[in-house]
Amino acid sequence: MKLGITIGKFYPFHRGHDYLIQQAKAQVDHLVVLIGSKPTQAIPAAVRANWIRLLHPDVEVIEVAEDIPEASEPWAARALEVLQGRQPQLAFTSEAYGEPWAAGMGARHVAIDPPRRHFPISGTQLRQDLSTQWPMLTPPAKAYLAKRVCVLGVESSGTTTLAQALAQHYQTVWVPEYGRWYWEGRRYTPQAEQWESYEFVHIAKGQAAWEEDLALRANRLLVCDTDPLATHVWHRRYRGTYSPAVEQIADSRHYDLYLLTVPDFDFVQDGTREGEAIRLEMHQWFREVLIQRGKPYITVVGPHEVRMARAIAAIDPQGKRI
Repeated sequence: MKLGITIGKFYPFHRGHDYLIQQAKAQVDHLVVLIGSKPTQAIPAAVRANWIRLLHPDVEVIEVAEDIPEASEPWAARALEVLQGRQPQLAFTSEAYGEPWAAGMGARHVAIDPPRRHFPISGTQLRQDLSTQWPMLTPPAKAYLAKRVCVLGVESSGTTTLAQALAQHYQTVWVPEYGRWYWEGRRYTPQAEQWESYEFVHIAKGQAAWEEDLALRANRLLVCDTDPLATHVWHRRYRGTYSPAVEQIADSRHYDLYLLTVPDFDFVQDGTREGEAIRLEMHQWFREVLIQRGKPYITVVGPHEVRMARAIAAIDPQGKRI
C-alpha cells in the first residue's frame, strides 16, 4: 500500500488546503494528514480536524502537539513517531520545508502548486482579513466562522419575514423553522393538539441539524428563523413545564445575537397558527429566557423597514475574528 502524508495547521481550512489534499489522495492508497495543535490557537485542533474529516472522510487525520522546534528534522522524527512504524513513500506540501521534511522521513517530496496559482491564499492572509478572503474558506470553516443571528418570536410576530429579508440583504442563507414543517405533517392526525415531550426533543435536534447543514453555505452570516431555545419555550406552552432534554440541546447552541420580534400588530392566521390568545404571554416567556440565560439580544418593533434598520445596525458592528 502506498502511504502518503501531509502536514499543516489548517488554521483555518481553506480551499488551497483542500486542493492539496485532493491532489495527494489521488496519488496514494492512503493519506495521513497531520494537524499542528497549540493551546493558544483560537480554533482548537479537534475542530480543524473535523473540518477535514467532513470533506475527506477517506483520509486519516491526526492531531500533533506543536511542542518541538519549527524545523524539518524534528518534525520528520515526530511524524514517524506518530505513524507508529508505518513508512510513508510520498510527502505532500506546498512549502519550502517540504523537501527536507520528506527526506528526514525517507520519503519522496511531491510539491503541490507552490506558487499557489490555483488558490492564491494562506492561513495568515485569512486570519488577517477574514471578511475579504471569505470565499477562500472551505464550507465547514465557513459554518464555524460565520456570525449566527437568531430571529426569535411568537406566532405572527414577523420572524420569518425578517429572517428572509436579512438573508437577502446579506446575500446569505436562512434556516427555516423545523417545527412548522413538523406540525404541517402531523396536524391532521387524531388528537393533533396533544404533544409529547419526545416530539420537542426531535424538533430541537432537527432545527440544529438544519442549521448546521445550511451553515456550510453561509456568506459571513447565518440567519436562523428560531432555534432550540424557542422549542424549549414551546414545550412549556404545550406541556406546562420546561424540558431538561430540550434545554440541554438549547444550551449547546451559540448565537452572536438574538432579534426578539414584538407582536405589535394584529394576529394573522395563515392556516396553521393557533396561539393568538397566548402570544403576548409567550412573548414575555421568550424575553425571560433570554434575560435569564444572559443572551445578547435586542427587540425589534414597528414596521418592517424600521425592524430591518435596527437589525442591520446591530449586526454590522459584530466582527467575528480568529
